[in-house]
Amino acid sequence: MADASATRTKILNACRTLLESDAGAATRMSDVAKAAGVSRQAVYLHFKTRAELLIALTRHIDSVEDVDDRLAASRAATGLDRLDAFIDAWGGYIPVIYPVGRALMAMAPGDDAARLAWEDRMTAMRQGCEAAVRALESVGALKDALTLETGTDMLWTLLSVRNWEALVETCGWDQSRYITDMKALSRAYLCKTDNHG
Repeated sequence: MADASATRTKILNACRTLLESDAGAATRMSDVAKAAGVSRQAVYLHFKTRAELLIALTRHIDSVEDVDDRLAASRAATGLDRLDAFIDAWGGYIPVIYPVGRALMAMAPGDDAARLAWEDRMTAMRQGCEAAVRALESVGALKDALTLETGTDMLWTLLSVRNWEALVETCGWDQSRYITDMKALSRAYLCKTDNHG
């Protein structure tokens, strides 16, 4: 059992390394097997499909990078503090997952496995956005014109990896400015005027 777990981890780490490389978007199961030093059959024993492998990889990264610890402050906070802590946590996590995310996003239009893997990650991120908006709603800080759903839609869109990519990678924004401005934009859109401070 320990050997199987070690092999699975080796496969996931090899897949991550390949996706983070320049050839990431072209990564096949056979490439992962070669990089991991195992047979293709071994890869398929652990992951029946490429989609299963890529979804497992995004969750593996969350585990290795301890996303639960990163989100602990957000999950413990309430109201506006929860919104700020979530933006700190997620905004700080984007640079970690971006190399793999970039490959998955590039592959997604013509690759169902990559699309499913990225959708799985973004669904989890949306749940965090919803929890942050619900925390505002629970203390009466959410604007009256907004619903939980519309507030979540906007926060999820503001904090998308594509927006981070445009601002930080393309426009050259500093990471701390990105976090500060996302907090300001989120507060301005979501919060009643007397809750911005």
